[in-house]
Amino acid sequence: MIGAIIQALIIGFVIGGLARWAVPGPDPMPIWMTTLFGLVGSLIGSGIAVTAFGRGIDSGTAFSAWLLSIIAASLLVIAYRHFVQHRPITGPDAHKPPPGRDRRGPAATFGSPPKSASEPDDVSEQLRRLGELRDEGVITPEDFERKKAELLARM
Repeated sequence: MIGAIIQALIIGFVIGGLARWAVPGPDPMPIWMTTLFGLVGSLIGSGIAVTAFGRGIDSGTAFSAWLLSIIAASLLVIAYRHFVQHRPITGPDAHKPPPGRDRRGPAATFGSPPKSASEPDDVSEQLRRLGELRDEGVITPEDFERKKAELLARM
């Protein structure tokens, strides 16, 4: 029983990973979601394969079940990107991380280095946010001056 559960989770992870790989661009999501998309895609794809080709297990049916599972999981990833992340599937914006996220993980923390330190807009925006945090009393004036010096030194 436990062996079957572990096997299903591994297959779900593999199918989900292949589905994420098939859809261009980054799709930041946890491992459990990749596995879930793979499991659901496997159920859908296997169901279609059994309906279309019958219950006989041969290499053709197994291959079509795997292929249909990857296609179904890919469609789930596309739906997730479109309806949850509100990002396009194709075009140049499909290769950008979702808003509020970058390649380093969830929302970039304040004070982390900007993507490109040579862009003055990023530095001026961070300085503006620093000033707001100082005015709200979240950071001390000394912290403000230290972070300001760090940001200006990167320019």
